[in-house]
Formats: sequence, structure tokens, C-alpha cells
Amino acid sequence: MSKIQVTKVDTIAGHQDCVYTIEKGPKEHVFFSSGGDGVIAEWDLTKPQEGRMLAKVPSSVYALCYYPKRNALVVGQNFDGIHIIDLEERKERGSIQLGNTQIFDIKVLNDRVFCSLGNGEIHILDITSLETIKVIKASTESARCIAISEVNREFAVGFSDNHIRIYNLHDFSEKRVIPAHKISVFTVQYSPDQRYLLSGSRDAHLKIWDVESDYRLKESIVAHMYAINHLVFSADGKHFVTCSMDKSIKVWDAETFHLLKVIDKARHAGHGTSVNKVLWTNFNNLLLSASDDRSISIWDINFKFSEE
Repeated sequence: MSKIQVTKVDTIAGHQDCVYTIEKGPKEHVFFSSGGDGVIAEWDLTKPQEGRMLAKVPSSVYALCYYPKRNALVVGQNFDGIHIIDLEERKERGSIQLGNTQIFDIKVLNDRVFCSLGNGEIHILDITSLETIKVIKASTESARCIAISEVNREFAVGFSDNHIRIYNLHDFSEKRVIPAHKISVFTVQYSPDQRYLLSGSRDAHLKIWDVESDYRLKESIVAHMYAINHLVFSADGKHFVTCSMDKSIKVWDAETFHLLKVIDKARHAGHGTSVNKVLWTNFNNLLLSASDDRSISIWDINFKFSEE
């Protein structure tokens, strides 16, 4: 009988406060993390206990984004703005003030930086000049998360007013407003084949939206006990994981949307507090999870494990 085997490979405990974000690096075995202590740390999965501090900012960091084209790390410093770190020279290339508010998410595409802010604004900037291209004021409540679909020439933003808004990727015009959840939308992700938009909310529901059918709701799942903070797909697109304020990580089949595995403290020595972010790496298919417990866990998820 086939089943999934989950093994905890290691625990990284280098931060002095909640870890809010983890992000891929320039190599498959390298990643970055940051959180409540304002430290931006660089880690190597071949030597996970030998992290080093790349930078430190005075306030907490909710969002990091690595941009391969410029080999740059974009850092969102809450109540200040974004900082562009040149990873080759290992120094700050530039920064821009975005107002006295939180920066919840950052994405970069074609030299354009997309930032979602706590004041309900979406800022689009040029990464080379740091000039503002567009500011979208869509809500009086926080813009929490961003997902970009180049195939569909759209990007989706989840808000604390319970809605997801779909925008044209080229002229930034609003195309659609979806009354998606009962309360704040914390995460949105397009499936690797771009057919679906997945959303997770503070209402603990996972929702699947059919992009080709004008974002019609395909499925609504009570996925966790408390808020879904983040979700991410595997490299092969066959699976995805959600993480939650309920301290668990859940593994799902990306075709059927069936739950396959629960990773938690009781069964797998998982996190003891809210799991804030997950990152599924291409390095040995390892999954990383970041938590309020100040740690980052490294997981090996074996889908080919068999037991007679």
C-alpha cells in the first residue's frame, strides 16, 4: 500500500523572534528568512546550522522576494519601505519609502516590483530606478497577498475586506472583484498550469477558483481549524501544502484537492505555534516551514514510500 512518509530533517533556530517569511535564493540549496527581529538571514541547506546575517533593519519584515534577473533580494521593512540588496556585492542598492504601514507581500516580474500594503494600496515600482509606476488604492483595509499569472496576463490580490481583486498585468486596470471569503484573504496562488487560483483565509477555508470560467468557485474546503497563512505548490505541480495558525501543515493532491497528510507537533514534532510561511525547494524536494516559535523546520516528504 502506498503512503506518504514525512521526515523532519532539521530545525533551524537562529532568529530571536517570530519568523514571518522564507524565500528562495540564487542556488537551489540557499534560502533567506526574516521576521520580528528584523534580521535578514541567509541559509545553506547543505549546512543548515551555519546561517549568516545578510542585513538587519529596525522593524519587523513580513515579505522577502528574490529576483534572479538582477540577483537581488527585495526586503519589505514594515513602516518604512523596501530595500534592494545586491547579492553579488552584498550591499544595499537602493531603498524607497512606501508610507508608515506594513508591507505584507512582494512579487517581482520584468523589473517591476509589486507590493501589497497594510493601508490597502498596491504599489508597482521599477526595480532599477525605484520610481513609482502605479499606485492602486483598492480598499480601506489591508492588501495582504499577491499572485501573478503571466499566462493569463493578470495578477490577483487578496484583501482584508474579504475580497480578491484581479488586475490586468499590463495596464493595471481592475478586471474583476471576487467576494471570496468571510474574513481576510491571507494567501493567493495560481496553480502551476495557471488553470486555478487558490486562496486561503482567516476563515480557515481553502477555495479553488476556475480561472478559465471567469474565476467561478470550483471548490470550498474547510481546510484548517484556524487561519490559513500561506500555501505553496511542489516543483512538479502535483501537490501543494497549506500552513495555518492552528500549528499544522497539510499536504494536498493538486489534481483532486484531497487531503493527503497532516504534519503537526504530535505526529511529526512539528511547530508549537502558528506556521506562517512555507517554501517548497528544488533541493532534494525539501519543504521549509517558518513559525511564530522562532524556528524554521526542514521536511522531507516522500511520495514514493511504500509499505507492504
